[in-house]
Amino acid sequence: MPYENILLEREGPVATITVNRPKSLNALNSATLRELTQAVREAADSCRALILTGAGDRAFVAGADIAEMAPMTPWSAREFSELGHVLTALLEDIPVATIAAVNGYALGGGLELAVACDMIYASENAKLGFPEVTLGITPGFGGTQRLVRLVGKLRAKEIIFTGEMIDAKQASQIGLLNAVLPREELLPHCRKVGAKIATRGPLAVARAKRLVERGYDMPLRAANRQEAETFALLFDTQDRAEGMRAFLEKRAAKFIGK
Repeated sequence: MPYENILLEREGPVATITVNRPKSLNALNSATLRELTQAVREAADSCRALILTGAGDRAFVAGADIAEMAPMTPWSAREFSELGHVLTALLEDIPVATIAAVNGYALGGGLELAVACDMIYASENAKLGFPEVTLGITPGFGGTQRLVRLVGKLRAKEIIFTGEMIDAKQASQIGLLNAVLPREELLPHCRKVGAKIATRGPLAVARAKRLVERGYDMPLRAANRQEAETFALLFDTQDRAEGMRAFLEKRAAKFIGK
């Protein structure tokens, strides 16, 4: 389907979604959130890795669209928040790896999109933060919960309570990023990672993602039982047979997702 606020591109098994509102630093309004949700669903049906980034040289996503938010009532604000929660939950739930290519400002809703992805890579000029408290509100797309799980309670509280931005180097030091790269190397690197993941068993990647996401908040023994069950179930797939056969024959495996 045609999109007005985003771009959806495919290069083999790797899809890239670009938030394309550079004049507003790719700020998220309701229409963009709906388009992103549809595009993520569309891409997940036909790709093995998904990259999320922003148009232009300045921003990944600089936050939610304040012009749209300013006149909101509590009821319309709740509806707006739910749009963001649907999108961020979808990024966690789809059975493909998601990669945030943070090419500038990732603030508020932008950082919430990034932390909902499986991996986060950033350019050297990236700035990250949750400035919502400077507007008299809190993060509304899951940021208070996901940031804690990534960097711990103390660091998350500092970032959220102060509303101040941190640079890419600081974000990497606290475990918020996988790596920091020169601006011109960011997307090529993310595409290289995505392409590598795309050569792995898609059922295995999907199940591993589910194990990590669902097992994180489970008691260890229950999570380990879930892992053992998944491990066993994958032995009944064509991909498992192909992967082990290819290893023994010293060749690259050709996975079909079955």
